[in-house]
Amino acid sequence: MSVIPLVFTSGWASGINAYAVVLLLGVFGATGVSDEVPAALQRTDVLIVAGVLFLCEVVADKIPYVDSVWDTAHTVIRPVAGAVIAALLAGESGSLPELAAVAIGGSTALMSHLVKAGTRMAVNTSPEPFSNIGMSIAEDLGVAGVVTFAIFNPVAAAIIAAVLLVLGIVIVIFLASRIRRFLRRRAQRREEKRLAGAEGPWPPG
Repeated sequence: MSVIPLVFTSGWASGINAYAVVLLLGVFGATGVSDEVPAALQRTDVLIVAGVLFLCEVVADKIPYVDSVWDTAHTVIRPVAGAVIAALLAGESGSLPELAAVAIGGSTALMSHLVKAGTRMAVNTSPEPFSNIGMSIAEDLGVAGVVTFAIFNPVAAAIIAAVLLVLGIVIVIFLASRIRRFLRRRAQRREEKRLAGAEGPWPPG
């Protein structure tokens, strides 16, 4: 069960940017920085795919409304990634520790993903784009810093991740009214598009 702190931290980070987690862990393992990283994450093809998708996320995550669409598309991907990474870290196929790790990694990734998605919805009610960019940079640096720290001190990193997760939940609750406003605007835009499509082009006179 000594791997659980690293599993928790990687799960939290996967809910924010799963591709960055795979890329970081893979590089740490491939370069010999850590012996805890499973071989599956060190494969060249895995690192290339993770790197390309990470670059896509870096761009999409900084564009207002596009970031929320990206988050919606990753509602399943991030928790699954957290669970898969946890299973690889646990290592023993079908064992109780592996099952516990999968549950912790997946559920933690889901919670942190919901916190991120909710926070972005609130940020998107602001007309300027700089808050999106600032939030994205802070998230990227936070994931990189905490995952790197977890390689050397997994327990302390897990505590930091837990504090950040709880803080994020509190912030989302505080921003609930802005999140509802974002959802109303999105529903209104969808309705306007539906009505415009239903009306179709005007017939020629």
